[in-house]
Amino acid sequence: MKLSFAFFANSILFGAGLAMDAFSVSLANGLNEPKMKRTRMYMIAGTFALFQTGMPLAGWVCVHTIVTCFRNFEKYIPWIALVLLLWIGGKMIIEGIRGDDAKDNAVGAGGLVFQGVATSIDALSVGFTIAEYPFAMAATEAALIGAVTFVLCMAGLVAGRRAGTKLAGKASVLGGAILVFIGIEIFVTGAL
Repeated sequence: MKLSFAFFANSILFGAGLAMDAFSVSLANGLNEPKMKRTRMYMIAGTFALFQTGMPLAGWVCVHTIVTCFRNFEKYIPWIALVLLLWIGGKMIIEGIRGDDAKDNAVGAGGLVFQGVATSIDALSVGFTIAEYPFAMAATEAALIGAVTFVLCMAGLVAGRRAGTKLAGKASVLGGAILVFIGIEIFVTGAL
């Protein structure tokens, strides 16, 4: 295999498909925190991009080292995403209903890591699809996936932030509901 236009185009499209969950969660984060600063936006988008880059590489490594253990773990991926997103989304909904929207950082560092894992854990199985690539090509594809994720997450944060300003107190409830929906969607599509 060699690097070609088709490889780059497919990698970018693949990245866009994988980044949709992270985009939606970014939208929810923007809704939940309408006064978010640019540096925080970069941190959130960067976290999602980092996980979306690292997970396919971790999958590639698993294929080349501990395939049988990973195959046993793969069936739990939808459950992990469901639990993490239900927990974070449910917390946002409860805080929105109670009126706890006064926090500056709606999603703390721990919550952001949970979101990153939950939205990128399906990308771990991408390592199986790129297993025939040499490491340099696998790393290039993972980097492209991460770059696309970063751009889409920034767009989601900006859109959510603008809508969150208009929705005022109900943004946290809407953002939490989006996270719960994404968790259920990942679970349903992953379990089938």
